[in-house]
Amino acid sequence: MKTKVRNIGKVSVLDLTGKITIGEGDVILREEVNKLLEADRKSILLNLNSVNYMDSAGIGELVACFKRSAEAGAKLKLLNPSGRVSDLLSLTRLQQVFEIFSDEKEALVSF
Repeated sequence: MKTKVRNIGKVSVLDLTGKITIGEGDVILREEVNKLLEADRKSILLNLNSVNYMDSAGIGELVACFKRSAEAGAKLKLLNPSGRVSDLLSLTRLQQVFEIFSDEKEALVSF
């Protein structure tokens, strides 16, 4: 998995590309979110548009990142989950936990 951080005002947009799977993407995701929290970035938007696969470890890490963010007083939201990832979020009912957006401008304003 590859990542790129864009800071737009007070919001850090973390663009994710590839797979979020055990031992690979989940570790990268954890490290990137932790870096943002350590830098006192309180508004994090995970752009999942280019994530083509996520396994149970990836889902677990998303939830763990959400929890760590909340504990740090930050907000973590999701943007553009792709077809399979969106289906997985629905199947696990995580769309009830996360704020999920399909429009980046709308997501940025929500913070």
